[in-house]
Amino acid sequence: MKTKFKLIISILVIVFGLQSCDDNKDNLDLKEANSRIIVTSQMNFDNQVRIGNSITFGDISSGVESRLWKFPEGSVDIVGSDNDVTSKEQNVKAFFKVAGTYDVSLNQVFKEDAYDLSSADPIGKVLDTTIVVTVFGEIKSVLTANYLNDDGSVGAELNMKENAENEVTAGKSIQLTYASEGGPTLFTWNLAGGNPTQIINPKEPVKVKYSKLGSYNIEFIASNARPFGADTISIKNVVKVIPSTEPVSLDRVFEKASNIVGLEFSREMDSETINKNEFTVNYQTASGVTITPSISDISLDAVEGNILLITLSEPFYNDDEVKISYTSGTLTTADVVKATTFTDAILTDIIKTNILSDSDYDYSFEASKDAEWQNLGWAGFTDYTSEISDAQAKDGLKSMYIEMAANDGMIMGHRNEAGEFITFPTKEKTLYEIGVWVYITDLGNYTSGALPDLRFYWNPNTDWSVGSNPAFGNDFQTNKWVYASFRTSGFADGNSSFMIRGFNGANPAPIKLYMDNITVAELKLRP
Repeated sequence: MKTKFKLIISILVIVFGLQSCDDNKDNLDLKEANSRIIVTSQMNFDNQVRIGNSITFGDISSGVESRLWKFPEGSVDIVGSDNDVTSKEQNVKAFFKVAGTYDVSLNQVFKEDAYDLSSADPIGKVLDTTIVVTVFGEIKSVLTANYLNDDGSVGAELNMKENAENEVTAGKSIQLTYASEGGPTLFTWNLAGGNPTQIINPKEPVKVKYSKLGSYNIEFIASNARPFGADTISIKNVVKVIPSTEPVSLDRVFEKASNIVGLEFSREMDSETINKNEFTVNYQTASGVTITPSISDISLDAVEGNILLITLSEPFYNDDEVKISYTSGTLTTADVVKATTFTDAILTDIIKTNILSDSDYDYSFEASKDAEWQNLGWAGFTDYTSEISDAQAKDGLKSMYIEMAANDGMIMGHRNEAGEFITFPTKEKTLYEIGVWVYITDLGNYTSGALPDLRFYWNPNTDWSVGSNPAFGNDFQTNKWVYASFRTSGFADGNSSFMIRGFNGANPAPIKLYMDNITVAELKLRP
C-alpha cells in the first residue's frame, strides 16, 4: 500500500507539472531516437546451440521503419510461421535442424540515420547485420584400445564389444584412445581394475596397467556443459586379466597413512602367503642414526590387490630415509609366481598437503587470468611469452604455457589487478617441499654452458642459492609430465610470494614447456 501511494503521488506531480507549463512547451517536438540494438537468447554463449534446439533473435532497435530477417534455407523451423527463410517480426524464435555454422542476417531501414553503442557518429539509415550461429550435432564418440608391448610400442587392437574379455596378462598395460564429434569439452575415462582407475580430460592416448585378476568394464563419457550434450559409452567385460609367469616387480614404495608403508607390486598378490618375518624396515635419520621399527602387521589392501600395507610400531618423518627389504620366502602372486628378494627399496612417495590450496595463489592455473602472471622485468629474463592454456594439463583443465626465447629467460610473478603479489602463509624454521610438474615440448638446441632451468625464488627472505627445479638437459624427458622438487627451510614467518625464474641464456634456440600444479608442502621433521 505504501509503495502504491508513492507511485500515485509521483503521477500527480507529473500531471500538475505538465499543466503548469507555458503554452509554447505544450508543442514540444520530441523526436524518436534511431538506435540499433540487436540481441539473441544465446548472445552470451557465442550463439552456440545443440541440434534440435532454438535461439530467439530480437530487434529492440528504435526508429525502425522496416526489417527483414533471413535464415539459411532448409536449416531452421521458425516458430509460428510457414516461411522458414525470412521474417519481418521483431522477435523470431528459430529451431535449428542441421549441424553447421550459419549466417543469420537482419536488414533494417530506419526513419533517419541511426546510431549504435560502438560510436557517437551515425552509422547510416539502411543497415545490415550478420549473426554467426554454430549448431553442434549430437555428441558421439568412438573408442579404440591396443595392447602395449614390453618396449612401449603399440601392439594389436582389442575387440571393444561387450563381453569380449580381451586377455591382458597381469602386470601389462593397454592404450586407450577416443575420437569425438559434436563439440564436447569434458572427457572422462572410468577404468575399473586399472591403474589409474579414472582419468579426466586426457590430452594424449591413455595408458592403463592391470595387475589384479578378473574381468573389467570400461566407461567413457564425453560431454559439454553448454550447449549441453553428453555421450556415455559403457562396455562390460572388455578386459580379462589372466595370470603371468613373469617375475613380479616392486613398482612403488609410498606412505599410505601415518606409520603405514605401501608396497605396490606389478600384479596381484596372494594374501595367504604374506609373512611379516620376511620383511625388514629401517629409518635412517638426518643425524645418521639407524632405527629399526618392528612390523606390527602386513596386509593386502582391501581394494588394490597388488598393494601390501606394512604397519610399523613407530612413526617415520619426512627427513628420514625409509628403507624396506624383503628376503624371498613364501610371498607369491595370485597367479602363483614367487616374489623375488629386494634390498633397501626407498620410500619416495610421501603424503603431502599443498598449503597453496588454502590460499589465493592459483597453483594449478585454473582460476587466474594471463594478466595476473606478470613479467617482473629483470634484465636478461624478459624475452618470453606465457599464456594459460587448455592444450595440456597435469590434471584439471589448464596449465601455464611458456616459451623462453633463445639466449634469454623469464621472471614471472603472480599478482592481482592492483599489481600486488598474491601470497601464501609460511613459517620460519619449517621444512617445506617446493615442487612443480613440467611438460617439455621443445628443449631447443642446447650444447654447452649453463643448463636451461626453472628456479623458484621467494620474497621476503629470498634464498638466492636455490638450485634448478628442474634443469633441462638434453636427456630431459619430453612430451611427458615430470615432477621436480627441492626442500627448504628458508621461508620467513608471515606471507610469502614466488618469483619464478626461467633461464635459457646459453641455448641458441627457444625452449617450450607447460607448467602445472605448483606445490608448497610442509614436511614432518623428526623431533
